[in-house]
Amino acid sequence: MEPHCRRKLFLIALPLLVSLLLSVSARIPCEFPAIFNFGDSNSDTGGLSAAFGQAGPPHGESYFHGPAGRYCDGRLVIDFIAERLGLPYLSAFLDALGSNFTHGANFATAGSTIRPQNTTLQQSGFSPISLNVQFYEFNDFHRRSQIIRKKGGVFGGLMPKAEDFAKALYTFDIGQNDLTAGYFLNMTTDQVKAYVPDLLDQFKTYIKHIHDQGGRSFWIHNTGPVGCLPYVMDRLLVTAAQVDEAGCAAPFNEVAKYFNWKLKEAVYQLRKELPKAALTYVDVYSIKYDLIRHAKKYGFEHPLRACCGHGGNYNYNARLGCGSKIMVKGREVMIGKSCKDPSVMINWDGVHYTQAANKWIFDKIVDGSYSDPHIPLKLACHRH
Repeated sequence: MEPHCRRKLFLIALPLLVSLLLSVSARIPCEFPAIFNFGDSNSDTGGLSAAFGQAGPPHGESYFHGPAGRYCDGRLVIDFIAERLGLPYLSAFLDALGSNFTHGANFATAGSTIRPQNTTLQQSGFSPISLNVQFYEFNDFHRRSQIIRKKGGVFGGLMPKAEDFAKALYTFDIGQNDLTAGYFLNMTTDQVKAYVPDLLDQFKTYIKHIHDQGGRSFWIHNTGPVGCLPYVMDRLLVTAAQVDEAGCAAPFNEVAKYFNWKLKEAVYQLRKELPKAALTYVDVYSIKYDLIRHAKKYGFEHPLRACCGHGGNYNYNARLGCGSKIMVKGREVMIGKSCKDPSVMINWDGVHYTQAANKWIFDKIVDGSYSDPHIPLKLACHRH
């Protein structure tokens, strides 16, 4: 073959070879040595409990056989993510007792928001540990963990390696409380929608800050159908015409879908601005709504009723929640009890999902069927 022909053939074959190599590399499972999580109660493994008092019994009863810092009867989606990646459950950054940060840290706290709330936890139920504070904690952890590690000793052995920060999976599940916060302040749906772009501008800022510190793999959950949660339906006025076929409050779900649409746009924009990062958008809204709407089909019961609580239309009472006690003849008696079988219930306490529902949700997201791009969890380090 003439040299010029070989050269021409090589130039034709080169793009195909590169494409083949990229395709093969994209199928190599990621070796995530750590997870760093940011979020609210959907992924809090002990942050709020460490700062403001333990989430008491019957939380944790189905798996941990006692309180474990989670607002759930057992494991959360983030716990199942850690299990699948072969990593231990994440210790909360704020928890000073028994924590091991070798394989990551959890900065989420129940009640957290993207945008700081001008209120206290006691006044509103929203955590002061908003996303900006969670980033400040991460920034401090990143720097100080390496100082402690270099000193060695028992504490040095509880810190991640320096290179793990670039190889880690960064997970996010936050935004739900930003939406309900507006409604609880008597804002209209249009007013809540109006501040969503600002929320997502702030969200993008902190993704970029983490990227600046070496983070490359981001697994981002959208927000769930807030209009299907007992604490929202119990507290906010809903007319019969606003109830959809699943029994949920349609206006609040429409706001959640609007948030998710804008979040997806934000992720697309981040891919352009951060070409070295792998950003996976995960549609948990569709999974959760499908589970609630077709609960019986999937082996669940009473999808809009809390398993743990006392009274009210949905076994939910804001003043007497899960684990609440009253005095009867000088003795404390728990009235916010768990239901007989949490494994067939979707909602745990009017706000959060049960372990059984969390496992069902995780099983749907792990293979990438609800992700953009459609890649499974173990390939989330690859850019597409």
